[in-house]
Amino acid sequence: MSIHASVTRGGASGMLDGYLEALALVERLHRLLLDVIKDEFERVGIIEINAVQALLLFNIGDNEVTAGELKTRGYYQGSNVSYNLKKLVDMGYMHHQRCEIDRRSVRVRLTPRGREIRDLISALFARHADGLIATNVIDHNTLEEMSGTLRRMERYWTDQIRYIY
Repeated sequence: MSIHASVTRGGASGMLDGYLEALALVERLHRLLLDVIKDEFERVGIIEINAVQALLLFNIGDNEVTAGELKTRGYYQGSNVSYNLKKLVDMGYMHHQRCEIDRRSVRVRLTPRGREIRDLISALFARHADGLIATNVIDHNTLEEMSGTLRRMERYWTDQIRYIY
């Protein structure tokens, strides 16, 4: 018997079912976002960079950060940040240099080539925002409400990590 089946028999099945559906949607939406970026790259002929790396460039934007800050600032969600940073530096999308104060720390920032990718992703997202409104998929108020709900969920999960273990 799955955990889902045993818990739903316990009583709070409506909430649990909704929670599990929301979790599945968040996961699917993230994968779809990566596919949308991949499709855009195929459309414009960019083949050497993947969607995860492109999102990293987009999220860094004009900032200069350390590798450690990428996760703490929410710029990177994956587990292999060092690999992707090295690839982006090797391909000329990012500059890196050792921090003068702490030689163990490396600071990274986008190169002009990296900013081109950031701008491409930014334009893609702007087209999507316009398309969502034009096709009445979602309005600004609903989007703000949804974002607020997701932020509360994020805080709840963060609290679970910090205070339960």
